[in-house]
Amino acid sequence: MAVSVRMEPLLEKDLEQAARRQGITKSQFIVDAVQRALGRKDPYALLLQVQGPALQVRERGVPYHMGQPADVNTDASLSERLRQKLQAKHAASVRDWLAYQDAKKRGVAWVPDEQEPAA
Repeated sequence: MAVSVRMEPLLEKDLEQAARRQGITKSQFIVDAVQRALGRKDPYALLLQVQGPALQVRERGVPYHMGQPADVNTDASLSERLRQKLQAKHAASVRDWLAYQDAKKRGVAWVPDEQEPAA
């Protein structure tokens, strides 16, 4: 059903900007506002509904990851693997930087290991 609403130009401009910030249309913004005003849409209740299982698990002291309780051992090994991967990437970056600086001093073009020089 279509409904027309008259409002001041400044208020309409604020409406347009608020809707744009949220990435929705003016109509959807107004519908959301009316639903909240009528109590049909409660953002806090929705938050509790979505986070409910996560909050319950956290209260028991169990780590929570990606919607499921996390295995503490798996979580630790995942962290260690990630740390090792980041350290290796950092070391490769340092090696590349030093190789680039060396090539620059010698006056030659430096090409990363994974790329082949242009012919």
